[in-house]
Amino acid sequence: MGIKEMLNWARVPSILLLGLVYLAYVLIGGVIFWKLEGDLGEKDIDRLLLNKKKLLTRYTCLNQEGLERVAEVVQAASKVGLSLKGNQTADGFWKFTSSAVFAATVVTTIGYGNMSPSSTAGQIFCVFFALFGIPLNLVVLNRVGKYILAIERNVSDFLEGKTQRRKCTRFFVHLVSYLCGAMLFFVMPMIVFQLQEGWTFSQAIYYCFITLSTIGFGDFVADSNPDKVYPDWYSVLMASWIFFGLAWLALLINHSIDILERLNTHCRMRWGGQKPEEESGSAEGESPDTQVEEEDENKKPPIIQ
Repeated sequence: MGIKEMLNWARVPSILLLGLVYLAYVLIGGVIFWKLEGDLGEKDIDRLLLNKKKLLTRYTCLNQEGLERVAEVVQAASKVGLSLKGNQTADGFWKFTSSAVFAATVVTTIGYGNMSPSSTAGQIFCVFFALFGIPLNLVVLNRVGKYILAIERNVSDFLEGKTQRRKCTRFFVHLVSYLCGAMLFFVMPMIVFQLQEGWTFSQAIYYCFITLSTIGFGDFVADSNPDKVYPDWYSVLMASWIFFGLAWLALLINHSIDILERLNTHCRMRWGGQKPEEESGSAEGESPDTQVEEEDENKKPPIIQ
């Protein structure tokens, strides 16, 4: 009995296969991160313990309790965005521009974790602000994504009329759109962050993706170094980049989901002997811009002749 007959006989649900693939993907990623970062983590711990021992040996007046107090002061200063390298004072994190960027990270669910409200009123306001802001952000990003798809569709239709090649034209338009988006939301910000923050190019591109994908680890955060003086336009550029970059990356992820769904349908038809449902088949067989076009047409009132 072959593999195809076994799967056809067993009638394994596609959701089970998809869940197994997802679980395997996560576990494989965990193993790779463990191998790549585990040894480095142990080395970092040993290095920090050695530095602690050297510090206590050099400054004999500083005991363990004093070191813990100093660490508390450093941690508190870092949390509010103050620098301890000099005697000058700073505004901290909660300036108007940085507060606006923080509000953007709340509604976009990025959540770096480098700054957070500490007052009771601020925490309660943050809850209600996110409660209404997150759905609003999703609606706005969805609308912006549809406008981007509409622009791609209009350009594609114009070129199709000139070339009479539908598939090649759409592939070319999508490719150009992806490349332009990569240049605008990854390459150019990478150069800006390298100049303003002093990061390497790998750190800058890592920060770009972690931010726009709303993962937001918080290990790298732009416009948050208390030892640097940032220009006034930097925060405005950050907020604009986050908003439009999220819309573009969401569009790219939706296209990737469409490709995975088509692949899943193909595997079900080939190995499971299952036929796709009419609704899912029609949705998966069309490109996202075609789906948006049909959705808009369905909303139009019928024409009475």
